[in-house]
Formats: sequence, C-alpha cells, structure tokens
Amino acid sequence: MNAIAATLTTPGRAVLAGSGASSETVEALDLQLRDAVRREGVDPQRGIDVVRHLARTLVREHDDRSLTGAVPPVDDPASLVEELVARVAGFGALQPLLDDPSVEEIWINDPSRVFVARNGRHELTNLVLTSAQVDELVERMLKSSGRRIDLSRPFVDAMLPEGHRLHVVLEGISRGFTAVNIRKFRLQAARLTELVELGSLTASAAEFLEASVRAGLNILIAGGTQAGKPTIP
Repeated sequence: MNAIAATLTTPGRAVLAGSGASSETVEALDLQLRDAVRREGVDPQRGIDVVRHLARTLVREHDDRSLTGAVPPVDDPASLVEELVARVAGFGALQPLLDDPSVEEIWINDPSRVFVARNGRHELTNLVLTSAQVDELVERMLKSSGRRIDLSRPFVDAMLPEGHRLHVVLEGISRGFTAVNIRKFRLQAARLTELVELGSLTASAAEFLEASVRAGLNILIAGGTQAGKPTIP
C-alpha cells in the first residue's frame, strides 16, 4: 500500500459537529472525497487546497441533489466542507481543537476521555473516539512529521506542521491504549512588554531579562507544566 492509500484508509471516525449533516451523509461524502483524492493521485496532507476544492465540488453536487429530494439537505455546506477536509487532509476529530486558539494542550487518556487545557485549567471534552481512530490519527500525525512508532520504539516525540509538540506512548507501554499528548504552539507575545501586559512577567523581571540579554549573560528558564517556559524565550 502506497503512502497516499495508507493515509486514506477509513477504519471508522467520529463525526465532527457543526455542519448539521447526518452521520450517514458525512460518511458517504467522506468516502466519495477519498475516492476523488485517490483518482487525482494527491497526497492529502500536501495537497490540502486540492482536497478542499474536491470537497466543495462534492458538497455542491450533494446540495443540488437535495433539491430533488434524492438526498437529505445540509444546513451549513461551508462547515461540512471543512469537516470533510479535516477528516481527509487534517487531523480528523482533533482538528477543531487544534484550530481553537483558546486550547493550549490536548491529551487522550483513553479513546473515550479526551482532555484539553484552557487558561491553565483542564477540562474533559465530549469527544469520544475508538482505539482505531486514535491509531489512525497517530499514524497521520507521525506521517506529517516523518517520525515512526512501533514495538521497538514505543515512545515518540515529534513536531506537527503548525509547530505543536506531539508525544505518543504506544499501547502496551501505556496501559490498554495508545496515549497521546499535544502541546500547542501559541504565539501570544513577541516582546517583553507584551509578556508584562499578559501578566506572564512583572515589569521588574522584564527589565532584568533585557539587561541580562544585553550583557550577554546565560539565562536558565525553569518552571512547572504550563508555567509559560516556552512563551518567555
């Protein structure tokens, strides 16, 4: 099986909310889109614009057919297009969380318990996956990074296209499921003054750091999880 075909396998996926389309409609259009991508010979993650064009065409054709009563109508065609693109070229059910600027971190404790962090606070989402869906998402994310995971290498750290940091622990090492953690790259400040405005630094600490950099001193940044270590540099 070539890389494109492997990316387009469909072991079953969670349906993303928002388009108002039934799960049957989404699944049918998902399969049609995958067939169209295969015919075009496009790597979906590298040719996302092509995938979006194909998705728009399929949704428009579905919308036209719905006028005759042959298929159910869709409340929000634009959202359905993005849902299909996320399933085929993005990271499926996790894509809305990756696109949400308020989400700082995502982790899968088991397929039925997907957590996020917002403003340093953890919350359980209503997203429920299956083990097959998690495995497919991991395979797709690692494909984008060029990394791999197997029994000889059951841990992996990788970088996703948007700069997010991915950590995966294979089932067998993690008890009963493949564990996934994504630390999102969120650029909220580019200057020390902006960090002060965000409350990440006091004004005096910012002045000290600026003076230390100007003096060429070594600076060690330490702190607990989500303390803002990557934000300060």
